[in-house]
Amino acid sequence: MKSVAIKEAKKFEIKEINEPINDGNKVLIDVKKCGICGSDLHYWVAGNPVGLVMGHEYSGVVTDPGPRSDLAVGDRVTALPISPCGHCEACLTGNPQYCLETWNHATGLSLDNPGALAPKTALRADMVMKLPDNVSFEEAAMVEPTSVGLHAVHLADIKVGDNVLVVGGGIIGLVSAMFAKAEGARFVGVSETNAGRGEKAVSLGVADRWFDAKDEHVTEKMHEVAPDGFDVVIECVGNGPAVTSSIMQAKVGGTVVLVGVSLDAISVPLTIAVMHELKLQGAIAYTKEEFASVIDLIASKQIEVLKFVDKTISLEEVQSAYEELTSGTSNTIKILVDPNK
Repeated sequence: MKSVAIKEAKKFEIKEINEPINDGNKVLIDVKKCGICGSDLHYWVAGNPVGLVMGHEYSGVVTDPGPRSDLAVGDRVTALPISPCGHCEACLTGNPQYCLETWNHATGLSLDNPGALAPKTALRADMVMKLPDNVSFEEAAMVEPTSVGLHAVHLADIKVGDNVLVVGGGIIGLVSAMFAKAEGARFVGVSETNAGRGEKAVSLGVADRWFDAKDEHVTEKMHEVAPDGFDVVIECVGNGPAVTSSIMQAKVGGTVVLVGVSLDAISVPLTIAVMHELKLQGAIAYTKEEFASVIDLIASKQIEVLKFVDKTISLEEVQSAYEELTSGTSNTIKILVDPNK
């Protein structure tokens, strides 16, 4: 079957791969929609691992339920892409997201488990979740990134009346801002270097104001709304300047949630973090309960996720989509892929 695989740095190829075969532990699906994730961009830019078929934000229709007696051919599903061991302390306490094995065989993030940039894929059976009838395939492909934002906001422990700053206006930043407002934040600001994305954060109703991170007066403008600093800062970029800004803009005793991931070591103003007794909280992925909760929130119309989707493309258009998303100038937030288009 046709797939999109990493060929080299910033280069994909359309490649024929074998259709997945059930090993007795998987659920096989026909992929309907697949999202492009910010973490996927890192793999593409680096060009590693060569041959990786990405795609870990997906929805589809069951063609083989495998060991799941509660599923049938034709059921509409999505799934957590992770591969936790199931028996370590993290797994036993309901936190498979930081199990040491959770990413080793993750769907779309490992060479031995091709993802949804192909018409068919295989999902770990215990991670599959059936979709309510009123949740579309497009909405279901948004469950995974939305769950990341929900997890970040849960860890932030936002109180009613808090001032919150989200650093980064990509999809994770915007869903984090959405949930921060839902938690009762008095003010939610988004810091961005891309004006189009910053403006979109406000127009979509998830931020009260956006701040141009390149503006030499940005600190003074932030102090207009949070004179003592922000109660909570959610960092969704993962580079040195973004993490530094997050630490500098948090109030004394405030919380900084680190969602963005850097593949390289970065320098941060540790003295400020220490002297201000900041709480630096890492955040990775989500719990299984949070993933299920997002499905319920979408089904009950308590959140609207399709407003973040800009377009749906074919496999042949994936290369140009990645170029657009890494250009630094496009205001595009989310692109979905239809492998059958």
